[in-house]
Amino acid sequence: MTNVAKSLRERLAATWVIAWPRIHTLQESTDTTVKLLLQYADGALVETVLIPEKDRFTQCLSTQVGCAMGCTFCSTGKMGFLRNLTGGEIAMQVLVARDLLGQQGKGDRLTNLVFMGMGEPLMNWPEVKRSMEILHSEHGLNFSRRKITLSTCGIKKGLQEFAKHGLALPAISLHAPTQELRKQIMPGAARLPLDELMALLESYPLQPRERVTIEYILLGGVNDTPQHARQLVKLLARLKCKVNLIAFNPGPGIPYKSPTREAVLAFEQILWDKGMTCILRKSKGQDIAAACGQLRAKADRSGS
Repeated sequence: MTNVAKSLRERLAATWVIAWPRIHTLQESTDTTVKLLLQYADGALVETVLIPEKDRFTQCLSTQVGCAMGCTFCSTGKMGFLRNLTGGEIAMQVLVARDLLGQQGKGDRLTNLVFMGMGEPLMNWPEVKRSMEILHSEHGLNFSRRKITLSTCGIKKGLQEFAKHGLALPAISLHAPTQELRKQIMPGAARLPLDELMALLESYPLQPRERVTIEYILLGGVNDTPQHARQLVKLLARLKCKVNLIAFNPGPGIPYKSPTREAVLAFEQILWDKGMTCILRKSKGQDIAAACGQLRAKADRSGS
């Protein structure tokens, strides 16, 4: 491009990048969940997951390379924080997934997006917001608000900003019914006291049929007892919400075990008996480390 001044070319190169991330590794689970390890232009690696739901797919998006929150049950937290993704880099995960599905004649079956991959979305809110604007735009990917969910540990300023814009439905990674236990298993998230988090959620602007999703990973012998269930009911009593229960998915170096089936069912029953809407989520992609809490961008360097 010799008809553009060298100084302008250098500024453009420093500011704008038009390059899709490369699929470094593709893994498919026995349940047909697909995990993609994507490599960006600077070599940064992130994972994104395509989760099959009958005749459609939900995509789990990453917002950071690594994570600074330090949740003790999460493999991503073991990486530490490396960098934020840009809004374009986040949206590109969807483009790559659509292209992959399109090659199989399934390009129109990617219907739902969840910001539940690597990273804490509200620690990168400006870029996450930009990615959502791209995803919403009729000139972009044209997803409706109801088809996008953002999951956060609970960042006060970020949650307040997120609430103002109404770009997606909120989900809260709670995982503990008391401040003491949350501080033990989620040290980064526990900087916001539970009573303040609940107050923020109770005032969150929702449409008539919408509810806050509460995510609760059951850790064997840690937060899965009937007492914990009753404490959770009390904590959420005033909140318009539904609870997603997820049995812990083991990962290398993670010092927890999965709950027993009996403990899971007993916990679920207590919530139902107290009038709470509760969904027991089936973890998909466990055999390829693509399930909740298992994402950790790790390349096989011998093959890269």
